[in-house]
Amino acid sequence: MTIAAVTATALAQGAVNPTTALAQLGSKVYSTGPNGEQPASASSVTLTAAEIAKVKAMKATAAIVLHYGGNDWSNAQVDGLKARFTELGINVIAVTDAGFKPEKQVSDLETVSARKPSVIVSIPTDPVATAGAYKKVAAAGIKLVFMDNVPKGLKAGTDYTSVVSSDNYGNGIASAYLMAQALNSKGTIGIIYHSADFFVTKQRYMAFKATIKQFPNIKVVAEQGIGGPDFAGDAEKVANAMLTRNPNLSGIWAVWDVPAEGVLSAARTAGRKDLIVATMDLGKNVALEMAKPNGLIKGLGAQRPYQAGVTEANLAAYALLGKKAPPYVALNALPVTKATLATGWKSVYNQTLPGDVAGVLGQK
Repeated sequence: MTIAAVTATALAQGAVNPTTALAQLGSKVYSTGPNGEQPASASSVTLTAAEIAKVKAMKATAAIVLHYGGNDWSNAQVDGLKARFTELGINVIAVTDAGFKPEKQVSDLETVSARKPSVIVSIPTDPVATAGAYKKVAAAGIKLVFMDNVPKGLKAGTDYTSVVSSDNYGNGIASAYLMAQALNSKGTIGIIYHSADFFVTKQRYMAFKATIKQFPNIKVVAEQGIGGPDFAGDAEKVANAMLTRNPNLSGIWAVWDVPAEGVLSAARTAGRKDLIVATMDLGKNVALEMAKPNGLIKGLGAQRPYQAGVTEANLAAYALLGKKAPPYVALNALPVTKATLATGWKSVYNQTLPGDVAGVLGQK
């Protein structure tokens, strides 16, 4: 059943129990790929000992070309990629940060390609503006594996090996249920979405809007997009305006953790200690807020970027071996609340909860 059908059924039947709905999320991947591909499980992307030995003997090299770096999500992806590449004997020769600027990413691709890596793992900033540069990479014989997004006109199995993503549609659903749970299924909310043509953030936005309709007593009274690159600053300005125009606003949804940080700043400026904030991606700053006794962030849908990086490295090995790969690989959505913060952090980053977060949570 599609999410539209689920929503229609839920509306016809009346109130939805968000707690029950959240418990059912782990059994299914809701996202399809950028071109409508059905998802394959990350657990299905495996290598035998003999295949690993063959890859090691190749003395292959890899480059990681990011949309923007320095944030928790990108750092975790790179950590997962580097850890698995080390196990596969693949040397990482470059990690680049485009600052979410397509022209910078095109330049990064040209610079990196000149070093002739065996494979490039990348997330396009803009699927149209960067497409030509990625086509040149593929034409040069460099293997391509994508994170989350695919440039327009490139074909899986021909121009690139595969694309790996967390279930962003599922995480959008999770964040809607978490918002509804925190609001006791009633109130007014604002939405801050990503205004760029970016596949994964569009999936989140679409899923949140479709799912929140299941709660007839929750009304969306304001929504606005932000384009970046100052996502926290842009979101703060938008949230300030929303709170000024709607002084009794119950909650705000932000499309990922960095814009959510801007919402938190706006809420503090407005003295709104009661505002409910829901988002996606388990960054450290939002984790600290969630850990507080009366933190504004009550829940979020988390990606699993470390495991995504491991999976992307495995798919790079598939490309080097000429092994057939699924065109789209997805990892299940992960709803995280204060009660599941420690286990959620471990699932997202393959690490224990940072000491300062654990201290706020009362675990130290």
